[in-house]
Amino acid sequence: MKTKKLYKKHTTGLETLSVEVPEKNIELFEQALATVCPTVGIFENEITPEFWRVEGIKNIGQNEETLQSTLTLANTLSGLNLSLQRHVTEADGWLARTCEAFPEQEIGNRFLIRGTHIKDSKPTYKIVITLDAGVAFGSGDHESTQGCLNALEKIAYVKPKKILDLGCGSGILAMAAFKLLKRKVLAIDNDTWSVKTAQNNLKRNALHPFITCKCGNGWLSPYIRQQAPFDLVFANILALPLCKMAKDLAKHMAPKGNVILSGLLASQIPMVLKAHQRQGFILKHKIILNNWATLVLTKAKLK
Repeated sequence: MKTKKLYKKHTTGLETLSVEVPEKNIELFEQALATVCPTVGIFENEITPEFWRVEGIKNIGQNEETLQSTLTLANTLSGLNLSLQRHVTEADGWLARTCEAFPEQEIGNRFLIRGTHIKDSKPTYKIVITLDAGVAFGSGDHESTQGCLNALEKIAYVKPKKILDLGCGSGILAMAAFKLLKRKVLAIDNDTWSVKTAQNNLKRNALHPFITCKCGNGWLSPYIRQQAPFDLVFANILALPLCKMAKDLAKHMAPKGNVILSGLLASQIPMVLKAHQRQGFILKHKIILNNWATLVLTKAKLK
């Protein structure tokens, strides 16, 4: 489902669905909402940090049977009994509010993220990445994405040849890597809607000839196996999946390759770092923005 369909005028209107979940169950309930919601976001609960809010937007009354079955499955698999919260979201003006919340933003020393709604923009020497303001994720406003872009600047001097963006979302990191390093990038995501969104963004920035964006199941993707080993890997996901994938990451990295890990809280650094140190990675840089952490690790040979 294309995002444009979400903010056209509908007589049925839009509704926001949300559920508060423990951190270890985020991915399960994110996938449940993503079956019916073209836009899904994950937000930290400042009052109870051990719980996160998974939130999606969809047309009122659409795919209710699918929604109930996927939520029931998520509750069964997690052993929880979480209730879904709903509230009406006005369709008229939704895009305008999104545009207002998505101003042109400079990230680090090199990057400028610009929404398609910004028409009167001044010339700049920075690397410009244009994104659709109607897409509610991957706009660069989250600290994990900002951390990745700052980390990319720090290791650009290494000039990696083979680059992978694992869990590419909107494709912002893949595009930034190509524009800065002038190297082709493989971008993989397990969500078909994210892949379509990323592919649209690649065309919007005239980068589709240089970045291959495919739907794949993480490290099991044949596209990854065909192109490994990689000199640079982005993995902006969540702390627990990062830990679980550390062994696969090590298998697909070139010696002395760099990996940029993000999507974790500062308090989760020891857990994520330990999982990767066991696989022969060494901490190179640590970036913390508003309690969100980004780690740059280097692959070293195990003794």
